[in-house]
Amino acid sequence: MSEKHSPIQRWRGPLLRMLAVLAVSLLLHALALHWAGGHIGLPSLAQDDAPPVAVALLPPPAPVATPEPPPPPPPKPRPRPKPRPKAVAPQQASAPPPAAPPAESTTAPALADAAPAGSTEAGAFAEAPPQAAPDSAPAPAPAPAPDPAAPAQESLPRYQVRMPPSVDMKYDVRALRQGKEVYGNGRIVWHADGQRYRIDGEAGVLFFTVLRFQSQGGFDDFGVAPQSYVEKRMRKDETVTRFEPSPGSIRFSSSAASYPRTGGEQDRASIVWQLASIGLGDPAQYAPGAQLRIFVAGVRDAEPWLIRVIGQERIDTPAGAMQAWHVSRVPLPGSRDQKLDIWLAPEHSWYPVRLRFTETSGEYLELAVSALQPAPPI
Repeated sequence: MSEKHSPIQRWRGPLLRMLAVLAVSLLLHALALHWAGGHIGLPSLAQDDAPPVAVALLPPPAPVATPEPPPPPPPKPRPRPKPRPKAVAPQQASAPPPAAPPAESTTAPALADAAPAGSTEAGAFAEAPPQAAPDSAPAPAPAPAPDPAAPAQESLPRYQVRMPPSVDMKYDVRALRQGKEVYGNGRIVWHADGQRYRIDGEAGVLFFTVLRFQSQGGFDDFGVAPQSYVEKRMRKDETVTRFEPSPGSIRFSSSAASYPRTGGEQDRASIVWQLASIGLGDPAQYAPGAQLRIFVAGVRDAEPWLIRVIGQERIDTPAGAMQAWHVSRVPLPGSRDQKLDIWLAPEHSWYPVRLRFTETSGEYLELAVSALQPAPPI
């Protein structure tokens, strides 16, 4: 009968053999590591055909594989033009250029003027950079245009004049506004003392003052010499026209225009009394068909007026029938200024006994004298 073995005895042999094989395997690995001397590294995560050492040591592929074309060479510096004095030296030797005006301080215009047309010097400057070319030099400021009123003022005649005495004149007013005739009253007071004057005037219709004005100044060899004119129309701002003695100009509060003074200039109120002064100075200056030229300033500008003498007429006024000289100022064609008709009565010191202002639209304002009385001087 065979001897039975325990489970431990049955597994003892195979277990001992496995331990022996494991010990031999560890001994062989230890010998291999010792032989390599630490020269074998850890495995790479890269693929087999791309060793990590080769990838790490090679330079970036872009510059080596497809190098960029070399940049173009920098542009050569543009040669500077020769100094200007050397360019004009031959010209200065043959014919010195004319002296430049003191006000011009730039060099390019002076050099361009020194070289005659078609010369080599002129061609050299034409090919120079823009800053040296005469065409690119800053243009001088344009000279102020001559005042269009100056020629007309120079040719204005001088009349024989005498100042009218002071008077307080009342008027009946009739006006055409928006197709309807309206009525009112007005007043013009002429204060004069032989050397100075003042005019105060107003006109109203119904309960409204449609026009108020004042002119004041002196009297000289030309006649009435205004210093200021103030006008206020209904629904419009007040305007002031000044006749400045120095430097001798006419200026306006409602515009930047200005005109020189040469003597005899009038405003829209003083012109009436200048005409009266001409009649008093010499009645022969009034004749049918005669023309009087007077420079008149309004509220924004000034221009010469041509006053035509229509002739003598007998007119009816609220103050009675009178003999009067009818004169008329007709605006130039295309002008939007008003027409003015005046009747001057020689038997009443050439006072304006009727005035009529007519607009281009046909509307008008007429003043007919209703009473005259002396007025105190200034």
